[in-house]
Amino acid sequence: MSVLGVVSYALEIPALAAGAKFYADAGLEVSVDGNVAHCRCPGQQRDSIILFGGAPAKRLRYITLRAADIDSMMEAVIEYGGRPTVPPQVAEGNGVWLLDPHDMLIQLLDCPPDPDTFVAPPFQINSPGALVRKGRSGILPRQTYGSVKPLRLGHVLVFTPDVMKSVSFFTQALGMGLADRAQEVIAFCCTRANSDHHVVAFAKSPGIGFHHASFQVTDPDEVGRAGRDLVTATGRGDWGFGRHTIGSNFFHYIQDPWGSWFEYYSDMDHIDDYSQWKPTNYGMEDSLANWGPPVPVDFVHNYEISAAPPSRAP
Repeated sequence: MSVLGVVSYALEIPALAAGAKFYADAGLEVSVDGNVAHCRCPGQQRDSIILFGGAPAKRLRYITLRAADIDSMMEAVIEYGGRPTVPPQVAEGNGVWLLDPHDMLIQLLDCPPDPDTFVAPPFQINSPGALVRKGRSGILPRQTYGSVKPLRLGHVLVFTPDVMKSVSFFTQALGMGLADRAQEVIAFCCTRANSDHHVVAFAKSPGIGFHHASFQVTDPDEVGRAGRDLVTATGRGDWGFGRHTIGSNFFHYIQDPWGSWFEYYSDMDHIDDYSQWKPTNYGMEDSLANWGPPVPVDFVHNYEISAAPPSRAP
């Protein structure tokens, strides 16, 4: 009776061609069928992103979560402020549809997990007194490496007007766990077994909306390389290379054509048994990064609420 992972997310966007190009540049396989684009990680059999073109502005349409014993959840869904609903007209797939307490649309699917990704060679770092890489170079010439391909969708972060109410719904109604939070401004939820540190996360905003999705790559070098390549290909703004305190992962974010973000990550904390995990309430100084470049002025701006980004401080 719980969510087991994130499957995909769907956005309504103005220009489908721009969205298809952005995600193709990011390393995803993209196919266009009329006014819908399907984006998936190479080698996977299902979509990670569905784009519906022709909207007046970008808008989060829904998120899809993998779950078990879905029917038994519905009583708790209602108890904690959600409600079942009918599938939207612009939707794909079956499953159960519901609205959370803030009217964010969620699809629950009882489906098998993605196959395990390949086992990558360990990322070896020589440190004082621990020389694990001997007799060879740690990095090869740039032209040796091909373009980075994301392995899987790791998590989504959405805007919510009440972070802790969203956490309560996702933990009590959908069976997830609170991994960590920073006050009542940002919070991170995991599944209860064999989970990345976070699968769904929430940031405070006057209304709901899509902030970013994060895709796993093999190691910190690929985070940096993929991020820089996507910035070069798209000419969009970025934030990174850096490392989060909450989740511990290396990151590089690139802004998409509609003001939200695409993240490459590696080395995420893993929660194998949530019953043994103790959530931390961090200070705001650790809410975004442990280290990295200055945060873009509109990094946490919800463009689905207001098209005008905040003014930069003098």
